[in-house]
Amino acid sequence: MFTGLVEEVGIIQAIIKSTKSARITIKAKKVLEEVKLGDSISTNGVCLTVTDFSTNHFTVDVMAETMRRSNLKNLSSGDEVNLERALRVGDRLGGHMVSGHIDGIGVIAKYENEDNAVWITISTSPEILRYIVEKGSIAIDGVSLTVAYVDDSIFKVSIIPHTRDATTLLRKKTGDMVNLECDMVGKYIEKLIFVKEEPEIKKGIDLDFLSKNGFV
Repeated sequence: MFTGLVEEVGIIQAIIKSTKSARITIKAKKVLEEVKLGDSISTNGVCLTVTDFSTNHFTVDVMAETMRRSNLKNLSSGDEVNLERALRVGDRLGGHMVSGHIDGIGVIAKYENEDNAVWITISTSPEILRYIVEKGSIAIDGVSLTVAYVDDSIFKVSIIPHTRDATTLLRKKTGDMVNLECDMVGKYIEKLIFVKEEPEIKKGIDLDFLSKNGFV
C-alpha cells in the first residue's frame, strides 16, 4: 500500500523490452534507503517489485498485463517517473490509501493557470469516470490528488506549487498518458451492493426432496 505522496522523481536508466513485457532500471536515491530485494516501489503509480539494486539505481520486471494497462509501455531511457516506497505501519497517511494497482489510462487534455495553482483536465473512459467523485481522491501517476470537477467525459484537479516541483505532472504535455487509480472504497462498495444473491438452499429432508430423488 502507498499514500500517493511522491518521495522522489527517478530517471529511467535503461529499459529492455521483450515482446510484451519489460525490464526497467531506474536511477534513484531517496527510495533506495533501507531497500531490500522484493520491496515494493510505486513507479508512476504502479506497484513494482525490486529485483536488483545498487546505491544509485534499482531494477524491476514489468509483466505484459501491466504494460497493457499503464503508461510504462511508453517509457524511454531518460524519462522521469514518480517514485514512492510502500507505506509502513505507523506512518502518517498524508494522502489516501493507494494500492498501486491502476484502473487504466487518462489523457491530459488541458492545462490552465489560476493564481498560484495549475488546473489539469484529464479525459478518460466511462468505466473509470464512474468511480470518480467530486472532492474525492484519485491517484494520477502515483500522485494523490483531490478531484475538483467531474462530468461524463473528463475530470479536473488543481496542482499547488509543491506538487508541481515534487512530481512529473506539470512536466508532461497535452496528449500525454497518465496512470489512474480511483479511490478503492467506491469499487468495493459497488461490488458488495451488486453481488448476486445465492439462491436459497433448502435445509433438511422433506417429501419434496425424497420425491425428486426417487425415494417415493
